[in-house]
Amino acid sequence: MKYLTTFIKKSAMRTIRGFTIFVAIFILFIPALSVGAEPLKPALGDDDEILTPKPNPAPRINGPLVYGCRPDHPFLYRIPCQGERPIHFSVKGLPPELKLDPTAGIITGKTPAKGEYSMLIHANNSKGKDQRQFKLVAGDQLALTPPMGWNHWYAHYDRITDKMMREAAIAMISSGMADVGYHYVNIDDCWMNAPKNNDPLRVGPLRDEQGNIIPNKHFPNMKGLTDYIHSTGLKAGIYTSPGPLTCGGFTGAWQHEEQDARQFASWGFDFLKYDWCSYGDLAGKNVDLEGFQKPYRKMGKILKSLDRDMVFNLCQYGMGDVWKWGGEVDAHSWRTGGDLGFELDRIFDVALKNAQIGQFNKPGEWNDPDYIQIGWIGNANKMGIPELTPMPANMQYAYMSLWSLLAAPLIYSGDMSKLDPFTLNILCNPEVIEVNQDPLGKCGEVMNRSKECFLMVKKLADGSIAVGLFNRGKNKADISMTWSELKISDGHQVRDLWREKDLGVYKEKFSALVPSQGVVMIKISK
Repeated sequence: MKYLTTFIKKSAMRTIRGFTIFVAIFILFIPALSVGAEPLKPALGDDDEILTPKPNPAPRINGPLVYGCRPDHPFLYRIPCQGERPIHFSVKGLPPELKLDPTAGIITGKTPAKGEYSMLIHANNSKGKDQRQFKLVAGDQLALTPPMGWNHWYAHYDRITDKMMREAAIAMISSGMADVGYHYVNIDDCWMNAPKNNDPLRVGPLRDEQGNIIPNKHFPNMKGLTDYIHSTGLKAGIYTSPGPLTCGGFTGAWQHEEQDARQFASWGFDFLKYDWCSYGDLAGKNVDLEGFQKPYRKMGKILKSLDRDMVFNLCQYGMGDVWKWGGEVDAHSWRTGGDLGFELDRIFDVALKNAQIGQFNKPGEWNDPDYIQIGWIGNANKMGIPELTPMPANMQYAYMSLWSLLAAPLIYSGDMSKLDPFTLNILCNPEVIEVNQDPLGKCGEVMNRSKECFLMVKKLADGSIAVGLFNRGKNKADISMTWSELKISDGHQVRDLWREKDLGVYKEKFSALVPSQGVVMIKISK
């Protein structure tokens, strides 16, 4: 593939990315268990443990406290709620344009007129009840908290099919991921036709006589696919490039940007990842700031004109300091570096780099250091079949903690058909996710303790503080902090977020023995 070869030579940052209704209602009642055919062994060492407690049978409502959408557009929201099903839902203050399925907990309809709508969500079952505030903000902004979901790339690469996407949606429900807030089911590259490919079912005409993009034979009905995903209460994402071809050598949007965007909207997609890829050949070697911005500014304007909400994710690897202008081109998130699949041993470095540009994070505009890659993932260098990650268990906890404190998008990219209990315990801790989804949208600030140890401190909307005590060294380390350096008064309650356990009131300081390559993540409250 000509474009792939050129692509690799030009930049190390640009990597090869070759890549009803009855069922929906039925799966809402599947318990939150592993979805693998056989129980899978977690990647634990002798000193490791599963930290997140099992969910209680009584309802616990999760998800964002604030949710952005555009007036008069289609509305879809599945209330994230743990607990034993069936659960009965009700919403006080629900606008008349919206309706609630009280059994499924899915809200549908048309977004009401511009304004803020405060609601109170109730959930009850035979074991108990819960309630949670929820503010709907109808206006110009989307993604008021970091997007959460799944993307196929690091599991399936160019093997992705319609069947795999549907199975991923089912798994997001049955595993309990949707119950803590994951809601996007996103296709990455390789759903289109290519001029040439090893798989003959992925080769064919790039467009029809009217110029409409043609999906390959593994995706026979794109509208049917999104309808299926939507029937579960989840949302669907899609991928393309501003260049003639994608990173994997499939059809790009070049000279068909608006036509493709409107096609995606008519199919029913809710999220677009827009990858630089072969556009680099068009832009040339010495690209100025306007050159970096041009294709994204064009697509951002198009997406805002559509008759449905579509979250816009820029994937151009941090070029041109995208965090300084991504919001100006109507993007909601932007990659800040290269593909993390090639440097998973550097998650601490990647996180620290993102913390340095944390001031550019805010509601509706998010720095994106790439996907969560734990559980069963494919080797990025080989685009391989998924294998259980060799990443130490402690580092996996650190990984999720860092992304949550950074207020980064939480997009999982492992094999959804092989979700083992340990992986789910990391992905589905509601208290850690709540830090990520905090409506202030603050990125954590770093306080160094030693060459190997640091704190990441994140202010939360309720006045409390989330802190990660990180140890990237090879041995256990005692890490401490004082209330005075956090600029808080004496006597604060400390809660271990991973264990969901109150540790007590600490008068002047807190310290913890942090495992090698691991984290202790706490919340400090008055």
